[in-house]
Amino acid sequence: MAFELKEEGFRLKNIFIVVGIPEATYHYHVKNFGQEDSDTELKKLITSLFKQFHERYGYKRVTRELNKLGHSINHKKVYRIMLELGLKCVKFMRKSRKYNSYKGNVGKVAINRLSRRFSTPIPLQKLVTDITEFKCLGEEKLYLNPILDLYNGEVIAFEIRKRPTLDLVIEPLTRALQIIKNHATYRTTIHSDQGWHYQHNQWVRTLKENKVFQSMSRKATCADNASMENFFGILKQEMYYGEKLVSYEELKRRIEEYIDWYNNERSKIKLAGLSPVEYRTQSSQSAA
Repeated sequence: MAFELKEEGFRLKNIFIVVGIPEATYHYHVKNFGQEDSDTELKKLITSLFKQFHERYGYKRVTRELNKLGHSINHKKVYRIMLELGLKCVKFMRKSRKYNSYKGNVGKVAINRLSRRFSTPIPLQKLVTDITEFKCLGEEKLYLNPILDLYNGEVIAFEIRKRPTLDLVIEPLTRALQIIKNHATYRTTIHSDQGWHYQHNQWVRTLKENKVFQSMSRKATCADNASMENFFGILKQEMYYGEKLVSYEELKRRIEEYIDWYNNERSKIKLAGLSPVEYRTQSSQSAA
């Protein structure tokens, strides 16, 4: 087949582009033409898992999901099969853009209590927060403010608005404080940048009244809140970048759906392949 194509003046690599299949897939099928495929069922399962996780999982995460289902399989074989089937995670395409709410010293600037010590074995001990911006269809924009628990990376509260008003940060803080009141066993610290929302008297006073330590990044130092930046990057790369712009209401729905999936289903290597909620649940059961 390859010889006949060349004789007609065609180049194989150009045909692969047109029909949309990897070159490795073509050579694999040529090599194994007429032979029985012993991995047929495994290929169906891998394809099913890839689609189940919205094409956001690469071969390593797919391997962990297979292991969860009781399949003992090497990640190299999963990589080969996914390459053969053309199952490639293409969500990680560009960097996340950060919304900048810094307006100088308009209120109280707190010290940096975290100092980039982002890990903790204690739930609700260290929380981080920030605001990010999305462009919607037309001239509208969407602003998201989540509060993340560094214990397991879970989003414990969030708010979505059309404008970056003070309520964008106060509403999720109120919900987070209720969770802290009911479940925290250690005094909580909440870390942010120096955006005007977090310098505002209402934010500062609310934290103080609830005996929550306030912590702030140094000016123009994204690394001081790297955990929050990392979450924004993952979220945008997995459900926003590469997609067509949609209305505010539709994007809001997709973000809410994604955060629920992120908390309850998306596995993390540092959580032993569990999702944030699975990790928290198992840890609490072990402690009991």
